[in-house]
Amino acid sequence: MNRFDRITAILIQLQAKRMVKGSDLAARYGVSLRTVYRDLRTLEEAGVPLCGEAGVGYSLADGYRLPPVMFSREEATALITAEKLVAQLTDAHTAQVSQTAMDKLRAVLRRPDRDYLEALGPHIRVFRPRSTLAAPLLPGNTHQQLLDSIAARRVVTLDYRAGYHGTATQRDIEPIGVYFGQYWHVVAFCRLRQEYRDFRLDRIAGIRLRDEEFAPRPDTLQSYWEQQAQQWQTHAAVVRFGPAVLPSVQENKHYFGWAHEQAAPDGSLEMTFLVGCLKQLAKWLLLFAPDITIVSPPELRQHVRDLARAAYAHFG
Repeated sequence: MNRFDRITAILIQLQAKRMVKGSDLAARYGVSLRTVYRDLRTLEEAGVPLCGEAGVGYSLADGYRLPPVMFSREEATALITAEKLVAQLTDAHTAQVSQTAMDKLRAVLRRPDRDYLEALGPHIRVFRPRSTLAAPLLPGNTHQQLLDSIAARRVVTLDYRAGYHGTATQRDIEPIGVYFGQYWHVVAFCRLRQEYRDFRLDRIAGIRLRDEEFAPRPDTLQSYWEQQAQQWQTHAAVVRFGPAVLPSVQENKHYFGWAHEQAAPDGSLEMTFLVGCLKQLAKWLLLFAPDITIVSPPELRQHVRDLARAAYAHFG
């Protein structure tokens, strides 16, 4: 990235965020902190009103606005791809908002770039994962309400169908994050269970965002998964999964003490699990036979063998 592009990018960061740290800019653009300071002085000399506070960061003066930023063709293409992902993988409200945002984006593009996107659009397709085709669509603007709840720390009441039997229950939750595996999930502190729980969004029958605010919590999605792993931290198990089963494995790996993974040249993934009960892990792994290889420990291989023999004896 040349200096002009970097300074422009820094200005975009200042417009996009309330406060930007010099060290974060240096890491983002791969330059020294001294170089960032020179770039910031260049912006000031060009008339950009910067406010800086030692140890905190830099921001633009209140009320300062610039004309719309022009997007490159590659950036616009990335955004139209994201629009199609949102349309298939979120709820109807979020998809509509995304489409409105893309319309505003197209409005600031040069005519050749608008024509380019219009021609390219029909050639980008996104399909819902096979596992979600039979799942009900998310009610209303579920996704957006959960994001609003996380941002404003507001309590949410869920009408929830718990477990595989879909038992109706009502939960008051304090969400800390959402993620997508083969389904959308929200991780939240459940007041009924008095612990963090993982809720699938397609099992939410109704959602109400309440006025009550909950106290800030230090927990994040990553810390939640680390805590889940620590609860099982007794045995280390290494398993190699073939490409065919990776979508299902990726969705559920955090429930079984997943610690880290490493890709192999053939497209498989070698995952390490920290578990307290090898037999419980073996029951899950049996679902993916014959697309797995148990690297270690030998006891885990034996558990899988025993379960397979028992299943054959019963059904064979």
